[in-house]
Amino acid sequence: MENTKAFNIAIDGPAGAGKSTIARLTAGKLGFVYVDTGAMYRAIALYMLRNGVPATDKEKVAAAVKDVAITIRYEEGSQRVLLNGEDVSGLIRTEEVGNTASLVSAVPAVREHLLKLQRELASSTDVIMDGRDIGTCILPNADVKIFLSASSAVRAKRRYKELTEKGETCNLEKIEQDIIKRDEQDANRPIAPLKKAEDAVLIDSSEMTIAEVVGAIFAEAEKKGLKLPEGALEK
Repeated sequence: MENTKAFNIAIDGPAGAGKSTIARLTAGKLGFVYVDTGAMYRAIALYMLRNGVPATDKEKVAAAVKDVAITIRYEEGSQRVLLNGEDVSGLIRTEEVGNTASLVSAVPAVREHLLKLQRELASSTDVIMDGRDIGTCILPNADVKIFLSASSAVRAKRRYKELTEKGETCNLEKIEQDIIKRDEQDANRPIAPLKKAEDAVLIDSSEMTIAEVVGAIFAEAEKKGLKLPEGALEK
């Protein structure tokens, strides 16, 4: 519609809080575009790993990221992440890529590389965007800001279940240790650290179902004037 401002929902929170699952489901029910910023950073991390670029060497990462093109497209409702034209959707969800993504996302050149695309999408389209700094840095004027969290123990159990269901062998204690370490990295990085925006609503999903979390986000969106599509509240 002409002269109609796009409605933006920002969902931030620590690793394993369920941001992607919640954002994807909420976007589908609202008819919004889901922008998975974490997948973008994971794709860059995969590129660095493949090309032997140390994630801790900011200068080398900054130089290498110039050769990275990332796009997100949807095929039959499914998000596909393209790295320089290659569909890497199934390759970016490993623990190694996730831990590397946490490091490369702290490099200013990497963030700048993705910021423009993310903001352009949000300015013209109703979007739900999730990440670590959406409400504080990427979309500071988002209509709704959610900070989604859960205890490290709960997040580790969720991740363990996800990995074992894929047939991967993993250790629950090690997963929780990785989550705690990543929390510290994300909260203490000098560039756009993980923190709750002052005007964000905290949702602790430790004891909540997915439907309850989505319902809570809908309630906040309605408070900000969003009219929910018919049937959005149905399971």
